[in-house]
Amino acid sequence: MTSETSSNKKYIEEILDHNEPLATSELSRLSNLSNDDLEFLKQFWRKTNAERKREIILNLIRLGQSEFSLNFSEIFRFCLRDPDPKIRAGAIVGLEEEENYEYIHPMIQLLEKDGSVEVREAVVLALGKFAMMGEMGKLSTSSTEKVYHALLAVLDDKFTSTEMQSLALEAIAPLNMPRTKGLIEDAYHNNNIKLKASALRAMGRNCNLFWLTDLLAELRNNNAELRYEAVNAIGEIGSEEALPDLQKMLGDEDARVQEASIKAIGKIGNEEARSSLNKLTRNPEQRIRRAAKSALKELDFCEDPLSPSL
Repeated sequence: MTSETSSNKKYIEEILDHNEPLATSELSRLSNLSNDDLEFLKQFWRKTNAERKREIILNLIRLGQSEFSLNFSEIFRFCLRDPDPKIRAGAIVGLEEEENYEYIHPMIQLLEKDGSVEVREAVVLALGKFAMMGEMGKLSTSSTEKVYHALLAVLDDKFTSTEMQSLALEAIAPLNMPRTKGLIEDAYHNNNIKLKASALRAMGRNCNLFWLTDLLAELRNNNAELRYEAVNAIGEIGSEEALPDLQKMLGDEDARVQEASIKAIGKIGNEEARSSLNKLTRNPEQRIRRAAKSALKELDFCEDPLSPSL
């Protein structure tokens, strides 16, 4: 046993010791573990209480999101079989960040067989990210179709909850597949407000000008939540045609709708949109000024990611 391996085992023991405070600064040592150290961790993992394991998983996710050089994928992968559903759900989030097609199959297996609603919802959210990758050409056709059919099975299940239906609809929305449009339309015309709101979000994720007429109509809806979702979706589609309607929404009675409109104007990003945002930076209300400055910063970044002003 080398001194480095011995040292790693020592830190693994300390990290998994639930009788001591977790030293989050040492968690980076769990990145890219050797096979020997990984097996050592698995042995101790089974003896560690659920609260400590949850704390570790949560911090590994945060670390992986902030430091791209770190890799905890093998830990996340074996945690897919952990008896604690919160740990399994956390592992799914961690693997989602890896954007590796190899994790699609084990995730779909959990979607089909796991008894935890929390785990299945986490899988659907992760598959939504893979769906976006597939539509952008970052996944093979076969992997993209697996994601599509897995989400379709959720939507076709008559026992699926409204919450799960909403998540699956938004997850499948980016995919330009035969039934996507019809699924969004069905949800949009549903009397359930939650499903309708989800359909509006799905329209934005679908990013198709086909939906613009319906979205513009929803800007006049009496329900503030639906106006808010419509504004966000219009921003995702980014049609310059919608700019005058978004500018009118700056006078909406709901503060969230106003601020969403500012963000959407920034996403349209033409000169008229920039001029509108510049005017809003002089608005008497601080939250409006703050939202306008944030939208301008995002617009500047999209135009020049290397801009020193950021």
